[in-house]
Amino acid sequence: MLENIGLFFSYFWEIRAQVAELTLQHLWLSLAGVLLGTLTAVPLGIFISRRPKISSFVIDLAGALYTIPSLAILGFMLPFLGLGWLPTITALTIYSWLPVLRNTCTGIVNVDPAAKEAALGMGATSNQLLFRVELPMAFPVIMAGIRTVAVLTVGITTMGALVAAGGLGSLIFTGISMMDNRMILAGTIPVSALAVALDQLLGFLENKAGVWTGVRS
Repeated sequence: MLENIGLFFSYFWEIRAQVAELTLQHLWLSLAGVLLGTLTAVPLGIFISRRPKISSFVIDLAGALYTIPSLAILGFMLPFLGLGWLPTITALTIYSWLPVLRNTCTGIVNVDPAAKEAALGMGATSNQLLFRVELPMAFPVIMAGIRTVAVLTVGITTMGALVAAGGLGSLIFTGISMMDNRMILAGTIPVSALAVALDQLLGFLENKAGVWTGVRS
């Protein structure tokens, strides 16, 4: 057992430069997907929180997209977007919509009505109500969705290797085809480490933002 562990670490050290390069590619793809997903889902979540008649439909539509296997989405986009990072980031953006969209809408809708009434009673405009009351109070719920997306996205990004986008999936799928457990582990361990590190980073940023806004998660 110890001998096998030693052999793995020896192999990992030999390919450390390749692992580092693929890890950076993987991180870039993951962050791009999370960022684009958040930038599109949060405004849409705010929009539908004001329109309960269409909110369920929009969330259900995002949920339907979420159930499509990532490989199927990548395959569907290949004729339109080709190979590389573009179809991968597009797929990651689509997968990030549901948790962020749902949490944004839910967080805003469930803000204490008394807090909103007090703000309106003091003459707050709709924009002031949104940015000074609703978003700060819904922030922990929104961040919970973003953190969930970040962890899931790091795992889904491995599929990008199948469309020549790079990332740690390249090691994993090559290892599977060669039946090389060392190569599979060399790709899997950094993926898990990235997911944990990204979640911890977002948790740290959430706590800092909570101090600034006066709202703790």
